[in-house]
Amino acid sequence: MYGERRPDFDPDQIAQNLKKGWDGFRSRLPGGGGARWLILAVIVVGIGGWLATGFYTVQPSELAAVRLFGAFRGTEDAGLHWYMPSPVGAVDVVSVEETRRMELGFRAEPDRDVPVESQMITGDLNIVDIDLVVQYRIKSLEQFLFNVADPGDPDRPDAQEGRPDGRTLRDATEAALRQVVGQRSIDDPLRVNREAVQEDTRVLLQQIVDQYSAGIEILNVQLQNVQPPDPVRDAFDDVNRARVDRESRINESLAYEQDRVPRARGAAQQVTQAAEAFKSARIARAQGEADQFSAIFNEYRDSQEVTRTRLYLEAMEQILPGVTLFIVDESTGGVLPFLPLTGGVPSVPATTGGGG
Repeated sequence: MYGERRPDFDPDQIAQNLKKGWDGFRSRLPGGGGARWLILAVIVVGIGGWLATGFYTVQPSELAAVRLFGAFRGTEDAGLHWYMPSPVGAVDVVSVEETRRMELGFRAEPDRDVPVESQMITGDLNIVDIDLVVQYRIKSLEQFLFNVADPGDPDRPDAQEGRPDGRTLRDATEAALRQVVGQRSIDDPLRVNREAVQEDTRVLLQQIVDQYSAGIEILNVQLQNVQPPDPVRDAFDDVNRARVDRESRINESLAYEQDRVPRARGAAQQVTQAAEAFKSARIARAQGEADQFSAIFNEYRDSQEVTRTRLYLEAMEQILPGVTLFIVDESTGGVLPFLPLTGGVPSVPATTGGGG
């Protein structure tokens, strides 16, 4: 295993072993010194070529995990580096800022459904078919490479054997989604609380991969196609259409209410203001008449005869201008017109003398 403790690398010991091996080999070579120098040059060139294979480049979005005899020794950032070549050392250069993607319940390439992953039971004992996409990236390169022994995923060429984003991540995602959906009604993932289902699944999945120390950060969980199974899909579609119709009727009623209520309130306010104005006018008029009567009563109480006479004259002043007056002469029995000084002479019908 990668986590097993290995002995430290000792360059001096390796150099001494190489020197001893070379001395033994040279002592057994036939011929003169020229052949020996030729063989030495070939060996030096071979060692130089082997050491040259230790150069590697790390891009800005990548990290390099270096191993010595299989044991993890650390990471290297972007740039040109050298490390002991294989079989002594090994370097794994991995993109750690790349957003990776995993599909659950379906495969985009080739296009097919995976019902064994997507079908699950909701909290109200309904069966729902859910397709889901997980977006993630590497959080810890050491944990990602060496903590989980994963068998890989044949449906994903980028999920290599021994890395946790293969079968391990898929099983953890399926477990998290089933747990979240199993605590909710079918309406939540289907139409009502999709965002809450996605967020709860992301949080639970992050907790699971952290327990595995998989070195993965879950960025996003997106529900794709959520629908009931084929045998009952028509019934669910009818229910959804009924709900849409109900919401449409509710919206129409709210629109009618918003149109009629302000009008009714405006008309009521107008009537109220007219009534208030009429009330104020009647009160003011009644108050004036009452004040006038009180003033007359006070004057009458102080000078009753004078006030009575004045009231009589004022009443006659209002009545008499509209009345035609006639004077009856008792001596002659005739009718004489009353000739007002300010008006014309009224026409008087002819009368005959005599009485009786």
